[in-house]
Amino acid sequence: MTLSGPAIDVDGLCKTYGEIEAVKGVAFQVRAGETFGFLGPNGAGKSTTISMLCTLVRPTAGHALVAGHDVVAERAAVRRNIGLVFQDVTLDTYLTAEENLRFHAELYGIARAEVAPRLQQVLEMVGLWERRASLVRTFSGGMKRRLEIARGLLHSPRVLFLDEPTVGLDPQTRASIWGYIEELKHRESITIFLTTHYMDEAEYCDRIAIMNAGEIVVLDTPEALKAAVGQDRVVVSTADDPAAIAALRDRFGIEAAVREGCVMFSVPGGESFVPRLFAGLGVAIRSISVARPTLDDVFMAHTGSTIRDAEASSSDRLRSFPMVRMGR
Repeated sequence: MTLSGPAIDVDGLCKTYGEIEAVKGVAFQVRAGETFGFLGPNGAGKSTTISMLCTLVRPTAGHALVAGHDVVAERAAVRRNIGLVFQDVTLDTYLTAEENLRFHAELYGIARAEVAPRLQQVLEMVGLWERRASLVRTFSGGMKRRLEIARGLLHSPRVLFLDEPTVGLDPQTRASIWGYIEELKHRESITIFLTTHYMDEAEYCDRIAIMNAGEIVVLDTPEALKAAVGQDRVVVSTADDPAAIAALRDRFGIEAAVREGCVMFSVPGGESFVPRLFAGLGVAIRSISVARPTLDDVFMAHTGSTIRDAEASSSDRLRSFPMVRMGR
């Protein structure tokens, strides 16, 4: 059955642990049928938000509807209408692929007559039908992730939640997983909600919300977010970074900072600015690169740091409050 309203409707959702605010009053809607993403560093509150939407954690304040059902008052109805792929592997590796899915079917009360055809359908979708009798412990990381996606789809959910769906996988396997996800979305006509800290994964989303320190800082399509930055990113390796930063400020009126071991700043028309930089910086330049705006530039424009820097600075915060074991 097609949803008539938003697949997810969130208003003022909060989660606190003592004095720590893990999620700070987020509000957003996810349209039925879209791929919606949370992009942000580990510790930003992405997994905690998904935990509340999936009824695994009770909100401290605020309201949320998933598939038209309240996540607090109608937990059972929410769970019947969602699929969930955890960041950490939750398969029973001593069972076969088919046995894992049949156990899931029992938990969701799928009619026995429907189990076999649906099981074959989802395993064929993810390319694992021929391995249905194999023990899961013999599967590669990518195969396990594909099996978990099949399990999440088995009971025909309206919304599929993917918490860091390709974390720990190599780039080739990650790309393969996304190929399956895109195909499944169109074949199953479902809404996909994912969290990620990978920039390339966020590009697959129809819209993304950038989250940092428990708050949504901006929400739009990837293209609109990058277009709004409007400047190219210039990364320079110099013989004296502090002197280079001072020269950029004094001679060009540009504010720069050291990010990930290099001097980084943004300017309109980066390629045309490079010759001026060589001529007027007054500090030896070892290397220089110019890039069009990326989602990392969007993140930096709204938070003042890159995602990598934000992840490094969030390590103390992660130790400060209990985490739901969905992910990091």
